[in-house]
Amino acid sequence: MGRIFGTDGVRGIANGDLSIGLATNIGRAAGMVVEKETGRQPTFLVGKDTRISSDMLEAAISAGLCSAGANVIQIGVVPTPAVAYLVTRYGAQAGVMLSASHNPYEYNGIKLFSGAGFKLRDEQEEEIERIVLDGERPYSIKSASEIGTISFAARAADDYVDYLKTTLPGGLSGMRLAIDCSNGSASVTAKKLFEGLGAECTIFCAEPDGLNINWHCGSTHIEELSRKVRMGSYDLGLAFDGDADRCLAVDENGALVDGDKLLALFAYHLKEQGRLKNNTLVATVMSNLGLFKFAEKHGIEMRATKVGDRYVLETMLNEGFCIGGEQSGHIIFRDFMTTGDGQLSGLQLAGLLKKSGQKLSEAASLMETYPQTLLNIHATPEMKASLEQDQSVQEAIRQEEEKLGGNGRILVRPSGTEPLIRIMIEGQDIKEIERMAQRIASVIQG
Repeated sequence: MGRIFGTDGVRGIANGDLSIGLATNIGRAAGMVVEKETGRQPTFLVGKDTRISSDMLEAAISAGLCSAGANVIQIGVVPTPAVAYLVTRYGAQAGVMLSASHNPYEYNGIKLFSGAGFKLRDEQEEEIERIVLDGERPYSIKSASEIGTISFAARAADDYVDYLKTTLPGGLSGMRLAIDCSNGSASVTAKKLFEGLGAECTIFCAEPDGLNINWHCGSTHIEELSRKVRMGSYDLGLAFDGDADRCLAVDENGALVDGDKLLALFAYHLKEQGRLKNNTLVATVMSNLGLFKFAEKHGIEMRATKVGDRYVLETMLNEGFCIGGEQSGHIIFRDFMTTGDGQLSGLQLAGLLKKSGQKLSEAASLMETYPQTLLNIHATPEMKASLEQDQSVQEAIRQEEEKLGGNGRILVRPSGTEPLIRIMIEGQDIKEIERMAQRIASVIQG
């Protein structure tokens, strides 16, 4: 990937490195590229999350798209997967989501989707990036009469909710749920979705003010959700992130059920129903070792990809698999959606528990989690680029791996979305693997 696009689109500080000028130029370039590929005047859907900067960036990218001759349908505040679904539902040629996912409010991002509802291919993003960085106008400049128009789809969020309801025909009557919307996109959809299927819900962190998205809430801060579930009488709790493309759960006792455990649970039940395509589950190299041990025990094949839901989906599409995801809670049900969808995952989990009669603590015990530590180190672009060639770092990793033997693993990688190098170590002794992570970090930092 290049200097603008990361592993999950464009991301940066709003009104800083992600300026209105950059957003306008990305819109103009995206309009050019999609028109060239489709051979027609394209229509783009533009959705957004609840950040204070999302309205500003919506205006900027819409202006850029219109200047390239594209028509824009603004769909308001919606989850990221709503854009992926609605772009096909509405017959658009591409979609844009303005969100920085789980990051704090001062960040924002631009995610681009094809007319089929998939994130753009690397080569498409690279072409858009080349046009923006080079300041090129390689395609025809639009005259005043060819400028695109902007309209608004008032029912977009409802159309998305109505579709999700069809994925769970049995409904959720009798289920009691606590739901943390992270003051993000799920704030406009979760109540209609889960209560619309008959569940009794306590919904909180659903009052966005532009600044409180992900603020001590949502899938990166489940403490309040855990407390509410422990204090009440709930079947489970669900936590979404800012754009609701990921979901984590807590069981009836308030204990965390992360993306790896959810993947194990979904894969097991799909296999039991004869619906686990090619008998394979797709995860990333960052998934807990316990997930791989679970799969081995239950005769399920595993595919491990690079970190990023785009790589999970790429493997699923190339090899015909139906379920995959990440420890962070991005889970892709390919039978229903073209991208990770937190509310879809929550629906399927609640429906599974209702049908089986199991408590979530019992169902999640299918997988035993290995102790894991994750250490993030602030890193310059130069540090990230030279990581694999740094002999002192690689030797430090090798020495620590020898100590683990076959009872753990070490993964050190640059983040694709943040100025960080991530150190992940799994083993049998949490204190020892924490010391290992610190030793490797000290070598990286010099």
